[in-house]
Amino acid sequence: MTLASARLRTLCVLVVGALTSVPGGAWAHHSFAMFDQTKQVSVTGTVRDFEWTNPHAFIEVEDAQGKTWGIELNSPNNLVRQGWKRDVMKPGDKVTVTLNPLRDGRPGGLFNAVTLPDGRVLGNPKPTGPINVPTPQ
Repeated sequence: MTLASARLRTLCVLVVGALTSVPGGAWAHHSFAMFDQTKQVSVTGTVRDFEWTNPHAFIEVEDAQGKTWGIELNSPNNLVRQGWKRDVMKPGDKVTVTLNPLRDGRPGGLFNAVTLPDGRVLGNPKPTGPINVPTPQ
């Protein structure tokens, strides 16, 4: 084996090793099919948790009946571009969240908008259409 071919082989082993060491979640993105984007629900309640995490932020809101709603938002990077800050909500805040509900009926959904305790609205309370859904050509 020549020095050049040994270096090429070493380089290939390193590249393949690097590519296969990336966690599966970093390569994948889930579908939005679990959300019924033809329906919209408003949930008023108390923030139990606000997770500023990648790839999606989450809000947990407990409604008046004691049900906890898990609401998926955009990525923190995109939320910052839309005017959000990581401390915009905290546990105990009273909010109203508009969302596209889960298809299976569990309390949760895809975020559309939130009305904060001070009356500010973040998001789009009346989205113009579903996200990540192919449109007929």
